[in-house]
Amino acid sequence: MDSTHSTMPKKLSEPRYINFPSLPTDAKHPDGSPALNRHSSTITRGHEFPGARAMLFAAGVPDKEAMAKSPHVGIASVWWEGNPCNMHLMDLAKTVKKSVVEKGMIGWQFNTVGVSDAITMGSDGMRFSLQTREIIADSVETVTCAQYHDACIAIPGCDKNMPGVVMGMARHNRPSIMIYGGTINIGYSEYLRKPINISTCFEAAGAYAYDTLRQPDDGGDTSKTKDEIMDDLERHACPSAGACGGMFTANTMATAIESMGLSLPGSSSTPASSPSKMRECVRVADAIKICLEKNIRPRDLLTKRSFENALVMTMALGGSTNGVLHFLAMARTAGVDLTLDDFQRVSNKIPFIANLSPSGKYYMADLYEVGGIPSVQKLLIAGGLLDGGMLTVTGKTLAENVDSFPSLPQDQTIIRPLDNPIKTTGHIQILRGNLAPGGAVAKITGKEGLKFSGKARVFNKEKQLNDALDEGQIPRGENLVLIVRYEGPKGGPGMPEQLKASAALMGAKLTNIALITDGRYSGASHGFIVGHITPEAAVGGPIALVRDGDMITINAETNEISMDVSEEELEERRRQWTPPEPQITRGVLAKYARLVGDASHGAMTDLF
Repeated sequence: MDSTHSTMPKKLSEPRYINFPSLPTDAKHPDGSPALNRHSSTITRGHEFPGARAMLFAAGVPDKEAMAKSPHVGIASVWWEGNPCNMHLMDLAKTVKKSVVEKGMIGWQFNTVGVSDAITMGSDGMRFSLQTREIIADSVETVTCAQYHDACIAIPGCDKNMPGVVMGMARHNRPSIMIYGGTINIGYSEYLRKPINISTCFEAAGAYAYDTLRQPDDGGDTSKTKDEIMDDLERHACPSAGACGGMFTANTMATAIESMGLSLPGSSSTPASSPSKMRECVRVADAIKICLEKNIRPRDLLTKRSFENALVMTMALGGSTNGVLHFLAMARTAGVDLTLDDFQRVSNKIPFIANLSPSGKYYMADLYEVGGIPSVQKLLIAGGLLDGGMLTVTGKTLAENVDSFPSLPQDQTIIRPLDNPIKTTGHIQILRGNLAPGGAVAKITGKEGLKFSGKARVFNKEKQLNDALDEGQIPRGENLVLIVRYEGPKGGPGMPEQLKASAALMGAKLTNIALITDGRYSGASHGFIVGHITPEAAVGGPIALVRDGDMITINAETNEISMDVSEEELEERRRQWTPPEPQITRGVLAKYARLVGDASHGAMTDLF
């Protein structure tokens, strides 16, 4: 295999999905009312499918008139217990169903599954996380199509949930709306005397390992041990239902999807525990009916223009590098030609303006209090950076949606003015070079600097690095580039996030370190980090050839990542390299490793 090139096709072909019969968009019932049951009518009209009608009556269709006329709306929640991001979604779904029924439609709740990134972080459980995006997309597509639903309202909560439901929507392409489960409330540590979140716990683990976890020297109590501080953080970091509170992956994706027109205004910034979230679940019934009446479908909204909006919001707010992976997959599912070069192009022109965690001070719940995402969109539209002319699920344009929202207050300090940004360009940088000829994704907010050179220290799995950090084996004295490999989509398998390692480095204040991987990072990760290195080690990418002591250079100004090793030496190492034996040969991860493509094309499993 030629390891210097991506293994995925470069040319985007038109996606072809199963084509179901449906009524024409101008079809009417005998009484002259619009026929909004365009797909469900296939199995509910007449007596061609008597078994279907019998089952549907048993499931809750109230009478013959509803069977003949009412549109069927699938309500897909990514609910499960044991994760604050998702534990409340069933309650939201019940409210959605009630509102749908009250508007004369039939609501069918169904569920799909997810994985908690924070719970599995740093363990083998994390290998199952990314592939849940495909499971969610498969589930939404499967139930919507097989059950002949006319529309879909999806309610995701955690990171992979959002791209998963949107990919499912793009596949079935029936009128759809996403309701984000909402962000978590802000935690507070009495011992550290400051607001905290889940990332605080991971960073504290690094300080714990390097014996630097202490209470602040501010005149208050300093008697607590590091174990007592850890107990306090673990108990209070997550005080409510809702997704992680910073501009991590969940909030990044929700913000972007709202800016693409697939959610109601304000959905992405409304906290999970706010009464406004339940009101959103009531209002969505009117919106989905508008989508049915006007036949507004996901692929009408998932366009190159809307993906441009998603990238603008991500760059302006300092969003997660996981957005790169997910936007690529969402775009290709919808037949939109989006590439890594588009990310760099947008990053070059969009200022980074948000003082939001992980690189900043504030949380999404704070932003909600000063106007939320609609007020930020209003600012960016006025500045000519965000396209306000796009259609949305309300039947109005994005600019019309945000017109009634207040402008950001003059005295707020969360969002900087466009003429006084934190950084004049975006924080996401696409790097290439002899270490990543197929591309890599760096998250560089500017506070880490723009260049880094150091000697390589190689770890063949994340666990090796985690063990070294737990034992305090990473020195402070010299510049090091820690390389974690064989953690890509195929090699992991599952491309696990490496927040445990990146946060531990920050918590231990190891500022002489850069971290690079063919895996990926949590949206909560920050520091000098580079992920998504393509081709990955498992397929013979150059990252597999790096040895301890090689000099590695990362340059965000020239968008390069390279190792100071001659081409002749690399060829010799390539001849000596042998592919590792697959660690897993059966089950869902084996299937995933067999099907998944590379990170530079979204790590998709159906891009054949």
